[in-house]
Amino acid sequence: MSMFCYQCQETAKGTGCTIRGVCGKTADVANLQDLLIYTLKGISAYTLEARKAGIDTQIADKFIMEGLFATITNANFDKDYFVALIKQALSLRTEVKNALEKAGIVTEASHDSTLWFADNADAFEEKAAKVGILATENEDVRSLRELLTYGVKGMAAYAEHAYTLGSTDDAVFAFMQKALAATTNDKLSADELVALVMECGKYGVDVMALLDKANTSTYGNPEITKVNIGVRNNPGILISGHDLKDLEELLEQTQGTGVDVYTHGEMLPAHYYPAFKKYGNFAGNYGNAWWLQDKEFETFNGPILMTTNCLVPPKASYKDRVYVTGVVGFEGLKQIGERKNGKPKDFSELIAHAKKCSSPKAIEQGEIVGGFAHNQVLALADKVVDAVKSGAIKRFFVMAGCDGRMKSRDYYAEFAKALPKDTVILTAGCAKYRYNKLPLGDIGGIPRVLDAGQCNDSYSLAVIALKLKEVFGLDDVNKLPISYNIAWYEQKAVIVLLALLYLGVKNIHLGPTLPGFLSPNVAKVLVEKFGISGIGSPEDDIKMFME
Repeated sequence: MSMFCYQCQETAKGTGCTIRGVCGKTADVANLQDLLIYTLKGISAYTLEARKAGIDTQIADKFIMEGLFATITNANFDKDYFVALIKQALSLRTEVKNALEKAGIVTEASHDSTLWFADNADAFEEKAAKVGILATENEDVRSLRELLTYGVKGMAAYAEHAYTLGSTDDAVFAFMQKALAATTNDKLSADELVALVMECGKYGVDVMALLDKANTSTYGNPEITKVNIGVRNNPGILISGHDLKDLEELLEQTQGTGVDVYTHGEMLPAHYYPAFKKYGNFAGNYGNAWWLQDKEFETFNGPILMTTNCLVPPKASYKDRVYVTGVVGFEGLKQIGERKNGKPKDFSELIAHAKKCSSPKAIEQGEIVGGFAHNQVLALADKVVDAVKSGAIKRFFVMAGCDGRMKSRDYYAEFAKALPKDTVILTAGCAKYRYNKLPLGDIGGIPRVLDAGQCNDSYSLAVIALKLKEVFGLDDVNKLPISYNIAWYEQKAVIVLLALLYLGVKNIHLGPTLPGFLSPNVAKVLVEKFGISGIGSPEDDIKMFME
């Protein structure tokens, strides 16, 4: 095999991509990503000792976070990017090691990831073939190491968004590095690795709370909002991904230019924040989940800005209109540079491009309603509680998570349509595109689909559940009339799952398939300890949930 990757739900045959990633990632890029993770483990071994000695690790903290984020599914497909990043990683590792020696600290770090060095792409590719996932021979240890690594990757994504808004938590950085270093320790038992995985869930809760606070303190608490899904006659820019700071700066720079800004995919929830409503050229949401972009980017006509992961390798017919920023990369795409000296990113080229383009082609019309993050739902708590007590609402279904290409994901639309009329869906992430435009109605004015926002806003759903537990005087969140039927795709969904497990949520149904990186024994532990299971048919699952 020329590569091995099984970090996403769509991995080939449910077991692993071995020639080319289903995502479009080539074998050389996949291997270089493995090598980058390997070097980050080496840096982490040194930063753990530097922390104990009181040595500043801020530069390493940021680099490790961004390096992890760059390896998430559908973020960066550019070989040269990873070659450059590995060179930086090796240089940074030396700097941290030298700082320890200067402080008179004799390091005990001796794993190959702390010692190996090379300075060219050919040597990198040769080494990469030896340090990938399958280098860990024991299937169960490998499974736990990868589960921990993918949780940390998801954590890094959320930490990066918070960092961009000026919010950090040193404990989160420290855990990411502790976890990475732990995956090189052959002395750790399976039980110790399981404990680290659960600890990862704890820091998952912490990082999502950090990002929630960063978002709401910067842009206000999300509120119930009707979002236009049609188009205007002006030229437009389409922004996709997850980064709200990029959107803010783009909206500022497009004011008065005659160019409208539309959201796509996971940027839809930006419309729920009060701070963005002052922009008259913030036109609405265009399209659906990430995997349909090869069709929707075509019809949009104007330039597209990809701010984070969720990029599908672009078709030649619209590739010249796709711009990337942050950790996103693909050969031949135009890169918007980073912020420097406190100044915003420069989107002037993007705006000039938009002015030369036709207005977007309408692919749908109407409105969708969202904005049901925890602050808004708790403001409606009395109404919700009364509806539950009166029997008007029999059960809530948490259907958060990711969407994807597989035909089996039709299950979630069919499940939503078949749910009894006295049930309510709580959602976050792009999984909602399977049912957020269905005419499911409301219950006493409460919409039957309550969208909390992006995938990281799954935290809101946990806050809502914990508050309802308190209101109903229950001693266990699992006694609430809430069922969890979650769709997953990539590593941010992994940290959300681990966070829910840490909070004590049990009997989560995960689909459309269980992760390929779970060995039979690790899957057995999750089933026996937490009641995790897969999905069946919509009809059978609804019957089971409603019993």
